[in-house]
Amino acid sequence: MKNILKTLALLLTTIAFAQNGRMYIPSELSPENAAEMQSLGMQITIDDVYSKADGSLKDAIIHFNGGCTAEVISSKGLVLTNHHCGYSAIQAHSTVEHDYLHDGFWAKSLSEELANPDMTVTFIKRIDNVTEEVLKGIKPTLTEKEKQALIQKNLKKVTDNATKETWQDVFVKSFFDGNEYHLFVVENYKDIRLVGAPPSSIGKFGADTDNWMFPRHSGDFSLFRIYADKNNKPAKYSKDNVPYKPIYSLPISIDGVAEDDFTLVYGFPGRTQEYLPAVAVDQIVHKVNPAGIKVREEALAIVDSYMRKDPKIKIQYASKFAGIANYWKKWIGENQGIEKSHAIAKKRAFEKEFTKRISEKGLTEKYGKLLTDFDNLYAEKEDIAVTRNYLIEVMYRNTELLNIAFRLYQLEQTLDKKGEKVFNKRRIAVLKSLKGKYANYNATVDKAVFKKLTQLYKDSVSNVYIPNSLLNNEIAKLTQKVYKKSALTNYNALAKLFAITDAKAFIKKLKKDKGYQVGREFAALFYDKVNPKYGAISQKIAAVQRNYMKALILAFPEKQFAPDANGTLRITYGQVKGYEPKDAVYYKPVSHLGGVMQKYIPGDYEFDVSPKLQELYKNKDFGSYAENGKLAVNFLGTNHTTGGNSGSPVLDAYGNLIGLNFDRVWEGTMSDMNYDPTICRNIMVDVRYILFIIDKYAGAQNIIDELNFVHPKQAKK
Repeated sequence: MKNILKTLALLLTTIAFAQNGRMYIPSELSPENAAEMQSLGMQITIDDVYSKADGSLKDAIIHFNGGCTAEVISSKGLVLTNHHCGYSAIQAHSTVEHDYLHDGFWAKSLSEELANPDMTVTFIKRIDNVTEEVLKGIKPTLTEKEKQALIQKNLKKVTDNATKETWQDVFVKSFFDGNEYHLFVVENYKDIRLVGAPPSSIGKFGADTDNWMFPRHSGDFSLFRIYADKNNKPAKYSKDNVPYKPIYSLPISIDGVAEDDFTLVYGFPGRTQEYLPAVAVDQIVHKVNPAGIKVREEALAIVDSYMRKDPKIKIQYASKFAGIANYWKKWIGENQGIEKSHAIAKKRAFEKEFTKRISEKGLTEKYGKLLTDFDNLYAEKEDIAVTRNYLIEVMYRNTELLNIAFRLYQLEQTLDKKGEKVFNKRRIAVLKSLKGKYANYNATVDKAVFKKLTQLYKDSVSNVYIPNSLLNNEIAKLTQKVYKKSALTNYNALAKLFAITDAKAFIKKLKKDKGYQVGREFAALFYDKVNPKYGAISQKIAAVQRNYMKALILAFPEKQFAPDANGTLRITYGQVKGYEPKDAVYYKPVSHLGGVMQKYIPGDYEFDVSPKLQELYKNKDFGSYAENGKLAVNFLGTNHTTGGNSGSPVLDAYGNLIGLNFDRVWEGTMSDMNYDPTICRNIMVDVRYILFIIDKYAGAQNIIDELNFVHPKQAKK
């Protein structure tokens, strides 16, 4: 297995149904990788990209608050990420009187920077391959349950014995569907302060209409700063903390981009599923995704109608609306892309070749039943997978009262399973987290969402999976009862309930609440019926998938198999490229500020343009950031990115910052399952537009003065 996986990491040709823009673990880069990157134009070494010693590019790349990527761009710990990654923090500091979402925010000194108590950024200090240690003792004769138990035991031993400093943490992640394991040594900084953000008319220009689209004209960026203790070590927020001194910060090139320029995207891609069988992709596209699309479509229509009528609701729901809309549109594009690229048919053709090769290599007895096993297991999984998706979308993601009830149900379970001491500690944390949630909660909006989505759920799934409160009541009457009487619709009422100090008395009182009763039925349904069945089938599928991955490597030794994204640090390299999404349509790789003005709709929340930006454009007051009289805004690349790559730095051939990754084109959102280099493109903010906004629009010279500018193209001339 070790030799197989080593071969896997070195092969350079692409698998027919997958990508040629691979996501590599930076610690696993090989001389072959270096040769490929150099053929695309890279001028630095792989040791410059990743080194266990201090001072490589990886020391400037951070996991931003667990969901996005960011990068350090100054010697004073200044951090750049997307506007949408910092959106919830910007929203949290906004009020009707000081609306930073609408007006933007710029700290002109360290004392003006705004603290974010719950925000964390993570540096990767070291990545070690621990496959041999984790899989020690694993034999074919063990059952799947026995294998997983042994792996968990080995994982604990590996993490307990890992070499690290006292202020560092460790975790292990699996790769190649459980065939390989890597240990990550990390440092988590917890004093992160907001430094700057453009108004949403810039940072979110185009909003949901332009999301996943090109030409794009979004200044999707925000700035934060890391603070540390006097020893430059991680520390919770304190007025005594000082700006973090980074091991490495990214130089910034303002020489601009051109077609075919080398691009390196460094970040934390969330999840890809490139090695799924055809039957799985078919189920996702035709069964699972449509359920999520339907639920979110209904929720978005309701929330949007209230946001357009009330400025306060618009602020309260801005971040939530964007989050709901993001994957709603993504799933639509993903489905269309899979259909357009004939991905399912191509996978089936590939699987025929796989079967043929397995036979030719004498491996039929060991691997010949894998595809049949997939067919049977996914047929068994379909109904529960669709039901589970409806349940999660209705209960957890889109109806806030049910989400609150779900958390309270988990709290109730804590008392039953772990006792009163753990319960009381957990209760304090839950109430604290709910206080923040209620700050952006409107019962009138949520009531309309509850009514629509519970009816949709009732109409869409089998009666076996419908809570009794929905089965035995008209939804309209049930909604009235819940939102008239439940303490879950009001923080003060819920806090009063939480004031009951006796744990059992608290739970007894909670169980009488009408909103909790409904939510509790949903939560119990999830934990007792839906998730166990879904998990059992998924575990069987995972075992088959792990063997399928092994078999693919054996059947196609000449092919490239890169590990699927799993939220860990990766690089992907490519070039600046335009593309042709359909017949007679070609998109150039760079958009400009002139396109912003062409899209301008006065007063429109998606396409409004501030007078200041109009004036700068009219006077062509672009400073040193324009090229041939035009100011670049966004550009396209062939890098394979996904969720989690938001905020990733885009680096040039010399490792200098040239852009900020923030999206993909709609036609290529299928890349999580099927990367097609002819149409899959990532979208990036040109760093010159970011600098123009900071400098000419905001007048934040203090920020500009921190940065290190370089001119590699000019130096080459």
